[in-house]
Amino acid sequence: MSSKIKVMIVDDHDMVRMGLKTYLMLDPAFEVIAEAGDGMEALQALEAREASMLPDLILMDLMMPVMNGAEATAAILARFPGLKIVILTSFLEDELVVQAVEAGAVSYVLKTVSAEELIYALQGAYRGMPVMTGDVAQALTRGLRQRSVQGSDSGLTDREKEVLMLIAEGKSNKDIGEELHISIKTVKTHVSNLLMKCELEDRTQLAIYAHRQGWVSKS
Repeated sequence: MSSKIKVMIVDDHDMVRMGLKTYLMLDPAFEVIAEAGDGMEALQALEAREASMLPDLILMDLMMPVMNGAEATAAILARFPGLKIVILTSFLEDELVVQAVEAGAVSYVLKTVSAEELIYALQGAYRGMPVMTGDVAQALTRGLRQRSVQGSDSGLTDREKEVLMLIAEGKSNKDIGEELHISIKTVKTHVSNLLMKCELEDRTQLAIYAHRQGWVSKS
């Protein structure tokens, strides 16, 4: 008999987590082993676990305080690359879909899907197979097309742009963390993502890049 698929639920609404947990626990294929109210809490909870106690997949809300779903997905997969993450959200904005997929989410599922569709998405994610409904796939295509047209922002999230502008102002990771109310570890994750997305090698190049893009006021 195969073991159950271990799931972590991340959502900032207690009732949503409770509902998802109740439903998944009724399915013999799944076991909910952890919950978190935001991305940072999820990352910290994972880091506190032994490797043998990690979930197989994470059901992640997109819009959350402290660290949203896309940011959390990128941070978690940087630390735990073997995990599978499914984004479950009420929002279908082209840019948000692109951000979630770029962060490494296996699937992006709307909260309006049926219970059967959600289970199908989770089972697919566990096997490493992306599952997206037609409207999500269309949003992804539109978002990528818009990216190619705009091009100049290199697909940076709003938070990454905030970090980039503070780097251009000469702020340290500690200063950035205090100003944005995030941990130094999270700042380092954003810096790593910026270097990768902008195809640059160090903070000095990032600062120059920000000035060239006109994102830093010349006061």
